[in-house]
Amino acid sequence: MLLASLVLAGGCGGDDSSDDSGGGSSGGGGGTAYGSKKDDGGSKKDKAAASSGAGQLKLTADPSGALKFDKTSLSTKAGKTTIVLDNPSSVPHAIEVEGKGVEEEGETVEKGGVSKVSVDLKPGEYEYYCPVDGHRQAGMEGTLKVG
Repeated sequence: MLLASLVLAGGCGGDDSSDDSGGGSSGGGGGTAYGSKKDDGGSKKDKAAASSGAGQLKLTADPSGALKFDKTSLSTKAGKTTIVLDNPSSVPHAIEVEGKGVEEEGETVEKGGVSKVSVDLKPGEYEYYCPVDGHRQAGMEGTLKVG
């Protein structure tokens, strides 16, 4: 009986993660609606700061295969933030955020894939970069300012 409860509890935990991932996947289209529902004014301001909605920032890897992002600077408000990296390049990429005790990494994805990382940020500066071997050192990095 106890074992069955643990298995069910473990299954529930897995479902929560799946729901987060699923919500994040469909959140690309629904992210704007979520942001609009939360705070239309904030969404517009965030879009001007390279964001697709409140709490979500978008990046794109260089489509030609160069080791760089389309933006080297992002900004957002303190709180839960998700960085979404689209990879149109034939080179695999991922996204990682580091600083102020935070270090979280998204999944490495191939051409056409999307790497996401969600972090709870406090005001200050953070770094974001591609953690694939040699990419950060080649310049695939940027600064994330949190107000």
